[in-house]
Amino acid sequence: MASSRYKRLALFSGIVMLVVAIAVLAAGCRDHGGESDDSAEGVRPQSSASAGEGGKSAENVEEERAPEDEGSEATDEPYRIEAEGLMIPWSIDFHGDDIYMSEREGRVATVRNGTLVREELHLAKPVHHDGEGGLLGFLLAPDFAESRQAYAYHTYREQGQTKNRIVLLLHEEGGWQEMRALLEDIPGSLYHNGGRLAFGPDGMLYATTGDAAEKSLAQDKSSLAGKILRMLPDGGIPEDNPIAGSYVYTYGHRNPQGMAWTADGVMYSTEHGPSGSVGGHDEINLIVAGGNYGWPLLMGDRSQEGMISPVHHTGTGTIAPSGMLIDAEGSLLIAGLRGEAIYRYSPDTDTMEKLHEGVGRIRDVRLKDGRLYFITNNKDGRGFPAPGDDRVISITWP
Repeated sequence: MASSRYKRLALFSGIVMLVVAIAVLAAGCRDHGGESDDSAEGVRPQSSASAGEGGKSAENVEEERAPEDEGSEATDEPYRIEAEGLMIPWSIDFHGDDIYMSEREGRVATVRNGTLVREELHLAKPVHHDGEGGLLGFLLAPDFAESRQAYAYHTYREQGQTKNRIVLLLHEEGGWQEMRALLEDIPGSLYHNGGRLAFGPDGMLYATTGDAAEKSLAQDKSSLAGKILRMLPDGGIPEDNPIAGSYVYTYGHRNPQGMAWTADGVMYSTEHGPSGSVGGHDEINLIVAGGNYGWPLLMGDRSQEGMISPVHHTGTGTIAPSGMLIDAEGSLLIAGLRGEAIYRYSPDTDTMEKLHEGVGRIRDVRLKDGRLYFITNNKDGRGFPAPGDDRVISITWP
């Protein structure tokens, strides 16, 4: 009798474990109404109210020790954890040996002399961290050593609506102060906020914006959603923009999150494709001023007169591409979120390969002094955080 009871108990336990495993797998496979990019992963990102709204405040200065490897020359290490314990870092930039990162909840984190420092961010309109929104793009001014200025792209709430804005910041003792807003009222949403900032070889400031989960906005040239924007460093509209009096540089984008230029000035962008029954179709686009990149009318290999098809797409697979760079050989190095790897795309051969994996979701990549730096995003609600996540990691390159 006892033996039979134990067998029934073991069988029952096995069934329960199987049901739980199936439920977890199903939760990871649900999608949001056919929408993709990060949302192709079917798990809503962690939410946090913005500073001043009852969430985790960005008004605290924190210091943590970054990992150290005693008795070795740091520059000779093929793999190095520069800092850990980050909270959803989104962008990475450098000044000298200092590493600057935006954290999506609304802080600026800096690794300086092996110490991780989080500094206060004082904004006229608080960061709204929900879904894919928050403090996203962060970029030091080219003259940062003298001006102590930086640019940031962040989500905010106003009159019941989610929006994004681009602001100019000043670094003062212990924190960052908003100097002025350069552009506001960029449509935002729980998903598809874009957010990447980059200076082009022409000295102009470029920004990617998502379609704010309203597909039609990408084709509306009067809207700032679903676009790549181009502006003067002071926020003005360049006279040579393709649409007179408009920040819009290109349109017809779904959710672009990467921009980079080759040595001879050719611009590329990465873009998240849709999910649902059609599958991934993440894109690499060659950017031409005034170009219409087709969303939501084009996807994958489709073509239409007056619209530009991607130079490469992932078919029914998805890597959820985010930050990117172009190396000295003209290859694109791309951070993959869903793909959980760094990818290299060669425009000459139209081939994509994995370069580095095993650390989970990767949000941004940068090259500096013979090392490739990248940041993980395993705490964004879609990953599986390991002890120490999130991290900034560097490897020798090439």
